[in-house]
Amino acid sequence: MTATLSRRSWMSSAAAVIGAAAFAEEQPRRWQPNYILSSALYGDATLPEILPEVAKTGARSIDLWPKPHGTQREEIDSRGVEQVQRLLEEHGVRLGGIACYRPGAFKLDSEFAVVRQLGDAETVLVTMAPGDGTLSGDPLDRAIRDFLAKLSPAIQQAEAGAGVIAIENHSNSLLKSPESIRRFATLVESDRVGIALAPHHLPQDGTLLADLAGDAGSAVKFVYAQQYGHGSSQKLPKEEELLQLPGRGSLDFGPLMRQLAAQQFAGPLEIFMHPVPRGVPILPTVAEITTAITESRTYLDNLLAG
Repeated sequence: MTATLSRRSWMSSAAAVIGAAAFAEEQPRRWQPNYILSSALYGDATLPEILPEVAKTGARSIDLWPKPHGTQREEIDSRGVEQVQRLLEEHGVRLGGIACYRPGAFKLDSEFAVVRQLGDAETVLVTMAPGDGTLSGDPLDRAIRDFLAKLSPAIQQAEAGAGVIAIENHSNSLLKSPESIRRFATLVESDRVGIALAPHHLPQDGTLLADLAGDAGSAVKFVYAQQYGHGSSQKLPKEEELLQLPGRGSLDFGPLMRQLAAQQFAGPLEIFMHPVPRGVPILPTVAEITTAITESRTYLDNLLAG
């Protein structure tokens, strides 16, 4: 009798384990944000000062910014590729992105060269699309098609493994309105070019931002975790300037984070803000900056905890 019960108990337990495993396989894996650290938040601090902070902020990679926002992209030229490579390897950091606003979308050859030397096929080059941000309807579609046609040589390099191109919805660009983001996502054909979603430049409506991310789907390649604040364009007391960071201002990032989780967004998510003037660190010391970023990351992570 005891042996029979033990066998039944074992069979029941085995079935439960198999059933649980099958259930787990059917469920979407728990999404973990792919945080990337912006070097610009540290002003003119050097790579040896910033790279040790990457892991502390919960990030896996670094996004290098050039002047006037930062000075770290220039360090590749001043230090040399080999020394920068050693620094990245020493701290276990990958080159996840380069801010390419200065060269612009049509002059990315030098940045592709950096990606080939220091990055990989998933390194994101973030830039802008010049053009009229007030267009709508058919004129907007034609302008987007013209832009993509002109961008074709760069797209070919990205498709050859030299990175991913992400076009930011910027206030002074072709991609400005929610309509332009949706139309761009529909018209783009290559999976190596897409959108750098920037809530800072959009209506501060959490549901709208989530809907845009969902509508754009796999065309979203990069996300800025930054909300609008007057401190991005005018000198204000530091506490007001910092309201651009997630968890400090009034924007609810919950809908957007849940949408990114639902679509298993794999691209970089960057906690970001603009100081005034550009190029200064957002706080006086490296440690204080890292703490502020970590606080915002904790806020974003807690939105998903439920």
